[in-house]
Amino acid sequence: MQKITTPVARYPDLFRSGLIPGVWLVLAVLVSTLWSQHLAARGLPDFTELVEENSSAVVNISTTSEPAGRQSRFQGLPFDEGQLDQLPPFLQDFFRGPNSPFGGAPGGKQPARSMGSGFIVSKDGYVLTNNHVVEGADEVIVRLNDRREFAATIVGTDPRSDMAVLKIENADDLPVVKVGSSEELKVGEWVFAIGSPFGFDYTVTAGIVSALGRSLPSENYVPFIQTDVAINPGNSGGPLFNLDGEVIGINSQIYTRSGGFMGVSFAIPIDDAMSVFRQLRDEGTVARGWLGVLIQEVNRDLAETFGLKRPRGALIAEVMVNSPAQAGGLQSGDIVLEYNGEEIELSSDLPPKVGRTPVGESARLTVLRGGDEIELDVEIGELPEDGRTGRSKARDHLGGKTGALGLTVEPLTPENARAAGVEGGVLVTGVERGPALKAGIRTRDIITEINRKPVNSLKAFRTIAESLPEGQAVSVRVVRQGRPIYLVMRP
Repeated sequence: MQKITTPVARYPDLFRSGLIPGVWLVLAVLVSTLWSQHLAARGLPDFTELVEENSSAVVNISTTSEPAGRQSRFQGLPFDEGQLDQLPPFLQDFFRGPNSPFGGAPGGKQPARSMGSGFIVSKDGYVLTNNHVVEGADEVIVRLNDRREFAATIVGTDPRSDMAVLKIENADDLPVVKVGSSEELKVGEWVFAIGSPFGFDYTVTAGIVSALGRSLPSENYVPFIQTDVAINPGNSGGPLFNLDGEVIGINSQIYTRSGGFMGVSFAIPIDDAMSVFRQLRDEGTVARGWLGVLIQEVNRDLAETFGLKRPRGALIAEVMVNSPAQAGGLQSGDIVLEYNGEEIELSSDLPPKVGRTPVGESARLTVLRGGDEIELDVEIGELPEDGRTGRSKARDHLGGKTGALGLTVEPLTPENARAAGVEGGVLVTGVERGPALKAGIRTRDIITEINRKPVNSLKAFRTIAESLPEGQAVSVRVVRQGRPIYLVMRP
């Protein structure tokens, strides 16, 4: 019988030294790693079919804007440009030649040109894009994926949401995107964009949803979708798709310090965009709900002073005069906790909900006032062009000094009151080391409320200041440069 030689028998010293088991271990780890990468790769989305199905409905938009104040090059002469052909050839060259004092645009100004993206939402030629893509344009050209070009008319624009609706005529067989819903969008979901960054037509970029309901300083009536999809100049107005090939957003803005993409992009939710589209198409203007309040975030210290267990809600810093909020009984110092049954976690949650409410419809608000939750029904008005119609009236006036808080105050002059839009309170003329300085109170602030009690005179200010609980956080309402804010002070 033939003797079978095993690896151990053949290389006993190697196994005793542990070399061969080590090699097998390395191989096992390598195979496991490669297999894991293979499985992970199989789990990544394949965008090829989605891009092929949807690219045709994405358009490139180019605009031309004539210089402001453009006039005829031949103003003051006894003929206009249309009569040049009747002049002798040497005179035509004089007026039209490259070295002619009448050549080119007046003053050497050339027409401004810009590019962006958009997408077709209906067979009859309606196109959605950003307002800043077509703002001030005298000519708008829409180019399709099949290289057809059409002159487009601007049906309407809404600068507040950065939306614009275009219309192209006499076009057959127009491809149309599938419009989805942004309501069910989830953070972490895969999305992709098609657009023309830097003029590179039909560029595809992909990423995930980074956050929802973002409020930007430029516009707090749009709950932006934040993504890490690469967006650059020229992508503006282009569609953001989900993995079902549905448009769920319009790429609008980026956060950047360099002018280019830095990983933070913002898109208008398609539900909001389609609401704006329908209003612009049917009415030519956009009506938004309006409450008439100035709000601020509730931080940990403010939550403590108002008796909240944790920071939440929208703190009303000011109720505007003759506003729906004033008519509905809202007061400064109220914290809105719910709007029509929906919780308000951040102050930025409130404006979009109000903006979506039809004008004239009643909304139920749950607010915290004096430690108690109460419900108010407020009839929503229409948002004015400037977002506000009047300032709230403050209180009364007088003057003096208190060292316990580190403050020097004096009566409010009529001039200061008019400049700040108030009728009362006390003017801060000095801030020294102490609770007021730590709270962030500044010289020239006007104090109208302390610990949720109105400061309508110097006597009231002193009475309230002397009765403040030591070491306990209290709220202070000040008007600074015409804008009311709440601060937290610990006497």
